[in-house]
Amino acid sequence: MAITPDSGFFQWVMYIAQQYWPLFLRGAEVTLIISLTGTIIGFCIGLIIGVIRTIPIDPNTNPILRFLYKIINIILLAYIEIFRGTPMIVQAMVVFYGVAMVYGIHLSTLFAGFLIVSINTGAYMAEIVRGGILSIDKGQFEAAHSIGMTHSQTMWNIILPQAVRNILPATSNEFVINIKDTSVLNVIGVTELFFMSKSAAGNNFRYFEVFLVTCTIYLIMTFTVTRILRFLEVKLEGPSVYTIHGSQTVPEAEFRITDRGKH
Repeated sequence: MAITPDSGFFQWVMYIAQQYWPLFLRGAEVTLIISLTGTIIGFCIGLIIGVIRTIPIDPNTNPILRFLYKIINIILLAYIEIFRGTPMIVQAMVVFYGVAMVYGIHLSTLFAGFLIVSINTGAYMAEIVRGGILSIDKGQFEAAHSIGMTHSQTMWNIILPQAVRNILPATSNEFVINIKDTSVLNVIGVTELFFMSKSAAGNNFRYFEVFLVTCTIYLIMTFTVTRILRFLEVKLEGPSVYTIHGSQTVPEAEFRITDRGKH
């Protein structure tokens, strides 16, 4: 496609999309890989921290164990507050350059991207998971304990399945946010979509046209991911109408009991 400095706006947009699509595609691929991996690892981190922070402590527990639990809780709370209270772009600079300066370890940009997104997401997911656990009726804890189940058995078999289902929309939202927030990783040289877009824009100095294409790609990615995750949420919800056997309001659902001994 022939292009000149005097070409129209839409001609430039089409030219950039055709000329640099391999660059945009590689950038979008890195963006999706980092955001998906970071969300999964962050969810696991948040799940562990959320469970730890909701462990009930009996006043009769060994004082040493209670003290250790308080120390662990303080450390986890500090982690949550620090990573929720500072921008990811600053965290990227501190982690990437700080590790090299303090420990002499030079992380690859891609690994640093995974690390930063994971620990940042973990801080948000920790509070989301904690809220999901606390949203479950306390009566379920009491009922489980009354039949002899331990706290860990109650959490694993009864509470967490419900809590994870309840927080699925928030987890999906974190994934979408991570797709957009990976753009800040360009400051440490991660070759994600925004980084590739800057490279394309620098070749022609057509920043508006390039970033219009970039904006469209981000919109396509987030819209597609949102629709897929929403579809999964609906599937997990199950049918909207249930037929309850033995229902007193649906005569057709009543159990029919026959005395077989008389036949």
